[in-house]
Amino acid sequence: MLILNSCNQKVEHCLQVDDPVEYVNTLMGTDSEFALSNGNTYPAVATPWGMNFWTPQTNKMGDGWGYQYDAHKIRGIKQTHQPSPWINDYAAFSLMAVTGELKFKEEERQSWFSHKAETAKPHYYQVYLADYDVNVEVTPTERAAQFRFTFPENESSYVLVDGFHQGSYVKIIPEENKVIGYCRNNSGGVPENFHNYFVIEFDKAFSEVQTWNKDELQNTAEAEGYHVGAVLKFKTQKGEKVHAKVASSFISYEQAQLNLNREIGNDSFDSTKEKAHKAWATELNKIKVEGGTIDQQRIFYSTLYRVLLFPRKFFEYNENNEVVHYSPYNGEVLPGYMFTDNGFWDTFRAVFPFFTIMYPELNNQIMEGLVNTYKESGWLPEWASPGHRGCMIGSNSAVNIADAYLKGMRDYDIETLYEAILKNTESYNEEITSVGRYGASYYNELGYVPYNVGIHENAARTLEYAFADYNIYKLAKALDKPQEEIDLFAKRAQNYRNLFCSDNNLMRGKNADGTFQEPFSAFKWGGAFTEGNSWHYTWSVFHDVEGLKNLMGGNEAFVGMLDKVFDLPPVFDDSYYGFPIHEIREMQIMNMGQYAHGNQPIQHMPYLYAYAGQPWKTQYRVREIMDKLYTPNPDGYCGDEDNGQTSAWYVFSAMGFYPVCPGEDMYVFGSPVFDKVTVQLPNGNELVIASDNNSKENVYVQKLTLNGVQWDKNYIEHEALLKGGLLKFTMGAEPNTKRGVSANTYPPSMSTEME
Repeated sequence: MLILNSCNQKVEHCLQVDDPVEYVNTLMGTDSEFALSNGNTYPAVATPWGMNFWTPQTNKMGDGWGYQYDAHKIRGIKQTHQPSPWINDYAAFSLMAVTGELKFKEEERQSWFSHKAETAKPHYYQVYLADYDVNVEVTPTERAAQFRFTFPENESSYVLVDGFHQGSYVKIIPEENKVIGYCRNNSGGVPENFHNYFVIEFDKAFSEVQTWNKDELQNTAEAEGYHVGAVLKFKTQKGEKVHAKVASSFISYEQAQLNLNREIGNDSFDSTKEKAHKAWATELNKIKVEGGTIDQQRIFYSTLYRVLLFPRKFFEYNENNEVVHYSPYNGEVLPGYMFTDNGFWDTFRAVFPFFTIMYPELNNQIMEGLVNTYKESGWLPEWASPGHRGCMIGSNSAVNIADAYLKGMRDYDIETLYEAILKNTESYNEEITSVGRYGASYYNELGYVPYNVGIHENAARTLEYAFADYNIYKLAKALDKPQEEIDLFAKRAQNYRNLFCSDNNLMRGKNADGTFQEPFSAFKWGGAFTEGNSWHYTWSVFHDVEGLKNLMGGNEAFVGMLDKVFDLPPVFDDSYYGFPIHEIREMQIMNMGQYAHGNQPIQHMPYLYAYAGQPWKTQYRVREIMDKLYTPNPDGYCGDEDNGQTSAWYVFSAMGFYPVCPGEDMYVFGSPVFDKVTVQLPNGNELVIASDNNSKENVYVQKLTLNGVQWDKNYIEHEALLKGGLLKFTMGAEPNTKRGVSANTYPPSMSTEME
């Protein structure tokens, strides 16, 4: 519901969001495929950071694109833990309703559906299965869910429980209207004893039961094998509703039952739905937006929903209400928190900085989970799902840890985490090279990972290691570590300089003998870089933009290079991959030159104009990206959404600032899209961000005040933000070329900090 009201004397007649949950489109980003990502998302029916999600399944079991918007048929509603189609799913099983002739194989049972007869919200999903005249609804808790099936009049109405492949088990207990079972499907990163145990309770007696094993029906109530399932038959009247309560556990059947009793108990479907709605409303209402267009409001809350999904809670509460977890690293059940399904290569940039502002308690728990991960596996996670996965590069866990500690989150064992960080800097896991630092010995000896020693994506690794080293340097200082150690990481933080080529003002792979790679093309994706080219990675000096700027020859040359990113044609060299990977296509079709917002490495780059005396170009570009590359529709993103990162970029940018450098206590200003944003901070303070004279054309900041005092800097400090108050932008249609132009207004950089 939309209402018009008078917001305050400074911001009048704003379009105000009444219920932000209703503005979330969980289908945003689902119009995606292997060749082209418009988000690579699925409609997650979940509670914030829930252990289990549910989603409709349009594609075959095991397909990373489990739900695609342009599909016509649904095979079931599955429990999912998938963070990304590239990482794929684990611990999935599904429920499906059919009527008439029994069809249990997924290719045969799938039913036509229409988006016109589908409701997709964070807390609720509904779809009409046209082939069976059945309406299916699901609503979640953190570890459980309720289903409601509305059947036609039929002697043969069925609910199918599909345990999926790679090992599953079902046991039907007719006297209790119950099914128990487990599924073991995974895509890696699990111990040998990995199981997802589930319990399903129905409110109607079964008229007949069967199971299947592979493709064979059997007249038994129990089945175990590579791929098994249960067939539950009912006699139903027209409009009769059959309810199912479902819960699961990675620990045991008993724990699954405990999760069910604790989280659902005797609640009705509608009661669970209301609680799930409240869970989302509580979080989404912490940031209230007013003004802007309805589409901008829909994008904002749809992206905020995505930011609040991952990492997932991989812990449970035992019979004594103690926090315990099944370890996806050593297979034991242990005390304490555990989180998973996150790629830090993506989320260190904006998702975790968002948590440091809005969710310090959650971030403390995540840090405790990192302690447990290190104790249980010997390594920090860089990409976990549910255990270590061999994906992406960097040692960005150090960034998340340092940023949290430096911004006041201290309720965990920081000394153990610091020990883990140091281990990362010296070695790597030979079986999973994404863990630790692949090429660490070269990097520590030479100051870079060489191009010609068989380590792929070497330049990208060097740049990311150097940024992590900056965070380690800051953390070592805060922990009062030996000066020699502090100095070591301060020196290594400058290793980005070793790859800078003054011939073209770009980063470039370098051989072990100190010569630059030949031949060199700035447009070549891969090779020295990760899912990008030199035009994307040259800016990965988050911590020392001043140093990078000076290497390029100062403000004018630096701005010229930034401009080139947008002005160059979207040409590319795909020879490393042998074909244009989807990230290449996403850059090419967006018509923004070499700017590739669909992949994460360059997403901070538009904010760098603020470091060189031309903040109005940041304002123009940031608003252009928000207006052009995001919609609240199934094609709403311009590349992989990736665990909330591309969403977090929008959430921050729409509010008017962005964390260019995690580990540094500041945020760089851009161009806010709303007339008013009210942020309820976790410390009890309220931050109001107001924008006078804002419109689609008025993208330029004319004036900025904080609590009535003129604010000339191009950034705001973390502490100032947390104090709350009124941050007021005055906007206009023409750049203010006199504001933010002097060096004392630039955001801090390592080079200026150490002068």
